[in-house]
Amino acid sequence: MKILIVKLSSLGDVIHAMPALQDIRAAFPAAQIDWVVERGFAPLVQRSAGVHRVIEIDLRRWRKAFWSAQTRAAWRAFKQELQREHYDAVLDLQGLSKSALVSWLAQLAPGGKRYAMANRTDGSSYEAPTRWVADRAITLPRRLHAVQRSRLLCAEGLGYTLQKEFSYGLAGQSGPLQAEMDSGVPVVPPTRRPCVALIHGSSRSDKQWPLTHWLEFGARLNAQGYTLALPHGTEMEQRSADVLAMQLEHAIVWPRLDLDAMIDALNTCVGVVGVDSGLSHLAVALDLLHVQIYNFDTAWRTGPQSEGHQISVFGSPCPAVDAVWQGWLAVTGVTSKNVPTQGSI
Repeated sequence: MKILIVKLSSLGDVIHAMPALQDIRAAFPAAQIDWVVERGFAPLVQRSAGVHRVIEIDLRRWRKAFWSAQTRAAWRAFKQELQREHYDAVLDLQGLSKSALVSWLAQLAPGGKRYAMANRTDGSSYEAPTRWVADRAITLPRRLHAVQRSRLLCAEGLGYTLQKEFSYGLAGQSGPLQAEMDSGVPVVPPTRRPCVALIHGSSRSDKQWPLTHWLEFGARLNAQGYTLALPHGTEMEQRSADVLAMQLEHAIVWPRLDLDAMIDALNTCVGVVGVDSGLSHLAVALDLLHVQIYNFDTAWRTGPQSEGHQISVFGSPCPAVDAVWQGWLAVTGVTSKNVPTQGSI
């Protein structure tokens, strides 16, 4: 049986689709499963257990110069790679026009079918072409976690029973960290202090947590004996990381890392505290201790679903430091009575 998953972007969305892949593997151990994904997220899918072939698409770059000779040649190469196989099932887990186009271009084996969502679920994007292209459009409950949306679509389409437990199937780091060898900037703390990553950046300013909150929270982690890792993906995030590192006692500003190196780096940490972002969802997939910070009451559709060691904390306009701190103590199994803390800075 040959199966194609179409989930192109973004980082968090691709992560939320990974448990569906593991469900399919469990139901059909001999299946060949391929995945179409944006080039920037291919390293993540390549680490997913059970993926036979990752087919990279570069729509984000191609639409900047769609009619150029270079783009047309790249599009033809993508189509050739996509149509190399004939699939028994094509699963559009994105629900957008771009994913519908990819599903339509994919070749079916005799008796093969295309599956997609028949409706929009609360908080998700959805475009009608995904339903028009499908041989079978599956109606899903309106209020549904993003992970469960992909899992349920695949189970309904392929005809297996969905189990309660699930796995992301993400392989972590092994061997020396390439980021350190390439940049010369340490990623792993030079001391034996355990490391906690602070995911302070987000592409949306309304999802961010105030720097003063991060400073107070970081000081409490320092007092607990942790070194802090500060990743960044933009110039603005790097400036914020530099500010935090200058005012906190034990903090490392990581070099700018690609996704492959970021997976390795996060996997050296004992835990992650972060705003609602792709990197925070990556921490969930790596099964790290994790507190996810929400300024909006949307954790029900994207937040951690693990019990005990991964939780979300919501507050409006943003959670207080004490609320996030209590979340950290909860996931680490420690009470505030026997943990040294440092007050506001």
